[in-house]
Amino acid sequence: MRGFDMDTTKDLLNGNEAKAMINFSIPMIIGNIFQQLYNIADTVIVGRFIGPRALAAVGSSFSIMVLLTSIILGLCMGSSAVFSYLFGRKETDTLKNSFFTSFCFIGIVATVINLCSLLFIDSILSFINIPPELLADSKKYLQIIFYGIGFTFLYNYFTAVLRSMGNSYIPLIFLVISAVMNIVLDIIFVVPLRMGIAGAAYATIIAQGFSATGIFLYCVRKVPLLRLERRHIYFNKRIIAMIANNSVLTSIQQSVMNFGILMIQGLVNSFGIPVMAAFTAVVKIESFAYMPVQDFGNAFSTFTAQNRGAGKPERIRNGICSAVKIITIYCAVASCLILLSARPLLHLFIRKNETEILNIGIQYLHIVSVFYFLIGYLFMLYGFFRGIGKPGISIILTITSLGARVALAYLLSSIPSVGIVGIWWSIPIGWALADVIGLIMVKSLSKE
Repeated sequence: MRGFDMDTTKDLLNGNEAKAMINFSIPMIIGNIFQQLYNIADTVIVGRFIGPRALAAVGSSFSIMVLLTSIILGLCMGSSAVFSYLFGRKETDTLKNSFFTSFCFIGIVATVINLCSLLFIDSILSFINIPPELLADSKKYLQIIFYGIGFTFLYNYFTAVLRSMGNSYIPLIFLVISAVMNIVLDIIFVVPLRMGIAGAAYATIIAQGFSATGIFLYCVRKVPLLRLERRHIYFNKRIIAMIANNSVLTSIQQSVMNFGILMIQGLVNSFGIPVMAAFTAVVKIESFAYMPVQDFGNAFSTFTAQNRGAGKPERIRNGICSAVKIITIYCAVASCLILLSARPLLHLFIRKNETEILNIGIQYLHIVSVFYFLIGYLFMLYGFFRGIGKPGISIILTITSLGARVALAYLLSSIPSVGIVGIWWSIPIGWALADVIGLIMVKSLSKE
């Protein structure tokens, strides 16, 4: 099964497990860094050149977009686990049929999401308690951003296809180019053209359109495994069941996770614009801090699924041990760096004279960053259970983590002497509870 240039495709079925996972995950990590630049560019330029109100509007709007796109992302991630499993088993015809089936399924879902988001935008904004003074800016930003949902589907689908077969390099190329494009367009639209918050939104969807179109054309022209014949274009009940089980459950897991985050955003919004602005900034910083372990968890999922398909359980067990060591080392370094550089990092998004916002952001980072290893293990567990075909367990872990976080956040923040600090402490507590349950699940499966 050769569909790629071996310079861009990593072998996850042979050799040292740690080296294989790291080599495969590095392009994913770099790609996600540039993905975050999409968001960072909006945040920095809006915060610096438009002001705190616009920054708060973009931040609260972003949480909505993340929730909606997480449905599509989850479907693509779940399908990727099926692709990886079939790739490991070398079932070429079945693999091609799964490409067709998942593309149709996810494409329909993406279309529905796009239409509903545009039709019900006012209800969505009302749900997350957008302050009246931010409503106009938030709506303007989202109305434009929502038109990029189709691009989100195309890019993430073909990225899932490529990564499932060990190619994490090509998605990186298109992300890097589009991220640079987004930054350049952000500056042009917002600063000299003075298009305001709409300019930042237009820059983002244009860049998204480029990455989606680019990876689509590459896959059509350069990946033989995506050249389907008539015998591959049908709906196989077995494949539909596999795609539905993995994709839908993974999508639910991603949606639950981001719905919980959205509820936290709604609670944060109730504390006013300074807290909203600070939270927007720290979320951007954190996305960089623990994003590598999130990508490593996704890489671990592909590693697990391929080796499961190839019938190599011992290699999976060795991979778990290696993954724990890698995550622990990385998170220790990331936590130290955030603790030591919280203020300068916040200055990237917030003016130095905005002392109240800066102090709130520093308070958050000093509490939460200490516990990044907990979210690192949780991402690994998500990837493991998805890779072995049990995404339902990931849902349990997500509900545990987010349920505890939301409940504690609302409970603790209602105590006058605690306030917003209760929201910050609820986050690592939720991670810890989910990790404990995940470990119990892994041990129980090892006895079967």
